[in-house]
Amino acid sequence: MSIKRFAGIAAGLMLSTASFGAMATDLVIYHSWSAPPEIAALNVIKGELEAKGHTWTDIAIPHDTGSNVNLMSLITGGQPPNVFMESNPGVYRDIAGMGLGFPLTQWFNDNAIVDKLPAAVAASISVDGEIVKVPQALHIDGMLYYNMEVAKAAGVDPAAWDSTDAMFADFQKIRDAGYAPLAVGSQPFQVGYLTHALVAAVAGPDVYKKIYGEEVDPTALDDPNFAKALETLRLFANEAGPEAQNRPWNETTNEVITGKALMQIHGDWMKGEWLGAGKVAGTDFGCIEIPGAQAVVVTVDAWGLLGGQAEDVQNAELDFASVVLDPESQAKFAAAKGSTPVRLDAPAESLDACSTEVLRILEDPAQQVQNPHNTADADWQDSIWNVVFNFWSDSSMTVEDAIAEMKDNYDTILG
Repeated sequence: MSIKRFAGIAAGLMLSTASFGAMATDLVIYHSWSAPPEIAALNVIKGELEAKGHTWTDIAIPHDTGSNVNLMSLITGGQPPNVFMESNPGVYRDIAGMGLGFPLTQWFNDNAIVDKLPAAVAASISVDGEIVKVPQALHIDGMLYYNMEVAKAAGVDPAAWDSTDAMFADFQKIRDAGYAPLAVGSQPFQVGYLTHALVAAVAGPDVYKKIYGEEVDPTALDDPNFAKALETLRLFANEAGPEAQNRPWNETTNEVITGKALMQIHGDWMKGEWLGAGKVAGTDFGCIEIPGAQAVVVTVDAWGLLGGQAEDVQNAELDFASVVLDPESQAKFAAAKGSTPVRLDAPAESLDACSTEVLRILEDPAQQVQNPHNTADADWQDSIWNVVFNFWSDSSMTVEDAIAEMKDNYDTILG
């Protein structure tokens, strides 16, 4: 079946009025979520899909294990999933090149969905001018979550910090009160995410886009603000004791929830752990952007639908998309996962203090940039992760050393 035919099917299936449950289909769902809040959120979608008469078969790949390679192996090996979680545009280009793309632009337009999405979400779901992703969850990669009881006991107010310098200036006061100022986990994934969050916050959106955009401008590596971002990363690394080695992000979050540390700076999927512990945003924990941030990095978890399948399967995949993008479903999913709904018309009562703050931050499109998974060459991004993790782990490695390695990698990969 041709891509043009797929578009015709999509155009004829309306989100608000169509019912696809008449023909039950088993959908194979490929994802990389495993934390309890993530599973609870998936079960929201699974339950609503099953209510339409379909069944859900899981293929769960541990996070950051090269899941896109495994996805392509399944496809080329003749055992493709129907629905897959993926952000990297290169994967969608490869799939389209195999004749398996599923363009969704017409379906989104017919259902008037795009205008209901924040700008950062709308920008993230297209590849080469065609909508090919179904957005599921909205996150900011570098948010500061803090324990409000610890802040009070230590006599500090994170919401008053206007820069990372002001934040670090309070660290000794926090230590003197008997708490760790900052909980960190020493894993390449966590360090990589913290790095690009700091580049956006400290170096600014222009430097960020030159380094993490589709077209890399290597002169940005010499920008003094980029060096400042790496210097700030070193201050975070200095807070990583032996216990942080290979500690997963959610276990790191638990250090803050249980009052051992004041705060953690990580993706705001941290909220799922807080909610799972019975804590309330704005009462037990606070959530702010990195102090003084010039820009924030937006992650949009999104699904792809695989083409090249029978029409009834194609219809069931669109049924999946309709469940994901239903405003009520968005609210329930976000409450379970700790994300912010991707639809601006999700029920207002579903928004807690942190989701409200995220939407406030995202009111200015000029101060938001996309996660590198949506924009950067995969090999180039991997090389940055390798350099910054070595920099994080080896205190003798200077900022100049790290930048020199990045320049060498640029010459090898993109030069």
